[in-house]
Amino acid sequence: MLLSRLITPRFPQLSSILSLSKSRTLATMSQPKILLLGEITHAKKEWSALSSLGELITPKSTNREDFINEAKGGAFDGTIAAFRTFHSIAITGRIDAELVAALPSGLRFLCHNGAGYDQVDISACTSRGIRVSNVPTAVDDATADVNLFLIIGALRGFNRGMTSLRRNAWLKDASGNPHPLGHDPQEKVLGILGMGGIGRALKKRTDALGMKTIYHNRNRLAPELEDGAEWVGFEELLKRSDVLSLNLPLNANTRHIINKAAFDKMKDGVVIVNTARGGVMDEAALVDALNSGKVASVGLDVYEDEPNVHPGLVANEAVMLVPHMGTYTYETQYKMECWAIDNVRMAVGEGKLKSIVPEQAGKEF
Repeated sequence: MLLSRLITPRFPQLSSILSLSKSRTLATMSQPKILLLGEITHAKKEWSALSSLGELITPKSTNREDFINEAKGGAFDGTIAAFRTFHSIAITGRIDAELVAALPSGLRFLCHNGAGYDQVDISACTSRGIRVSNVPTAVDDATADVNLFLIIGALRGFNRGMTSLRRNAWLKDASGNPHPLGHDPQEKVLGILGMGGIGRALKKRTDALGMKTIYHNRNRLAPELEDGAEWVGFEELLKRSDVLSLNLPLNANTRHIINKAAFDKMKDGVVIVNTARGGVMDEAALVDALNSGKVASVGLDVYEDEPNVHPGLVANEAVMLVPHMGTYTYETQYKMECWAIDNVRMAVGEGKLKSIVPEQAGKEF
């Protein structure tokens, strides 16, 4: 202050420079931080634009222990929002109570780039006043396309045919016997467990094939969202479905919801497709159901212990296996990143989220 007073009368230009430098320093000090966990692959320009709202930072850590120590050491202090990807779990581990406790007290928003968010303990975040968002609709079409591909492939037995072709045994199994005939989708009952956005997008596609849709959600959808689908109880869904499609989130209530007891209630020769999360189905019980003939064929995009797949599934030619490619397109991944970036922008700029997770909707923070 004294230096400024002494300089002002004789060096007014220098005084202005000092004042400008001071204002820039204060602006930098007051700018919030935005933490990136994982990588932005496609929407780099949109991510860089967030620098007008806050300082963009990344962790130096490459494992959970170092990340927690880095956080406790104050490296992320001043962070108001974090953007995380599915693969950032390699750095942080699951976002659980232990990790949440290490995060800076000022962090109020966690923006997850994905529809499923089972890697995040919502209860732990809520207890700390951290609002969590996901990407609920950008994934619908791409995932429903893979879902449909698996349904048709599993019904028709395409994996058997493709496998036999590659070993130069045209439509014959390893013993030289002809493959069993497949089935047409027309008039088959499609049971959708969890008819959210992906399930509804799937229904539109299977309507064109002449399939009849029944579904089970905890709560019945509005008629315009049902679009002619029939809401049934969980056990009725299992008993009536010719094809059972799993489209529900993974959480404590849904883990292994499809287990031996559930298989026992299904039709003999049922077809099952899973594009949700591997943990909603007991893979060991599924292998037993396949071996017994209870389940005729399966189409899987997700697994309990990715990237590891149960050897009983790999060995079974009636099983179509896809390596978690439900959203594996440029267009969809770009849309997902942009959606999650929009959540960060709203969090920092407006103090709210574009798509808060359902568990936190309506809660006061």
